[in-house]
Amino acid sequence: MIAVRRDGGRVSFGVRVTPRTSANAVAGERDRVLLVRVTAAAAEGAANRAVVALLAKVLDVAPSTVEIQAGAAARTKPVSVPAEAEALLARVVK
Repeated sequence: MIAVRRDGGRVSFGVRVTPRTSANAVAGERDRVLLVRVTAAAAEGAANRAVVALLAKVLDVAPSTVEIQAGAAARTKPVSVPAEAEALLARVVK
């Protein structure tokens, strides 16, 4: 189960990013963080942009509402989305 923190109208959770994979996909969870694979390279923020786009699509929210809170250069980083996406987040992991 992913560790989710609720804060007002948003929920935060950890994401572990694997760049330069063969397809963009949510790959489940490990160690209470969401595993995300993206085709983009980690250079110049391309992987972060791909993560935002993928999470927005999977969680059915606008890309502008998906925020990488810290760790832009780290593989594991906290992400926040609107609280209404929490139900979809639970379904994505199963």
